Amino acid sequence: QVQLVESGGGLVQAGGSLRLSCAASGRTFRSYAMGWFRQAPGKEREFVAAISRNGGSKYYADSVKGRFTVSRDNAKNTVYLQINSLKPEDTAVYYCAAGDVYGANYYRPREYDYWGQGTQVTVSS
Repeated sequence: QVQLVESGGGLVQAGGSLRLSCAASGRTFRSYAMGWFRQAPGKEREFVAAISRNGGSKYYADSVKGRFTVSRDNAKNTVYLQINSLKPEDTAVYYCAAGDVYGANYYRPREYDYWGQGTQVTVSS
């Protein structure tokens, strides 16, 4: 069982930056791949980024490549999402997720077993 708690969201102007954190409980954090997803009002939850268990592999949605960076610190049971050059279309609730995920399944929300409560990111133009 893993519990996830996101933090770091907020209101920021376009072009600004935020660093989201996701703290995990339990001693099995390093055994899970971690993903970040987001959901805007009226839209489906979409993949943003994912990172493998040891942090050696990272995956990004095309819409965020070059602006978002995912990382993890297994000693601190925490995964991060650095968001730069924010755009109004990045406005959404951002969720972190943990799961026994491999390969192409990183992009699929249904492959993740545990989810945080989400943190709101609002970008003003």
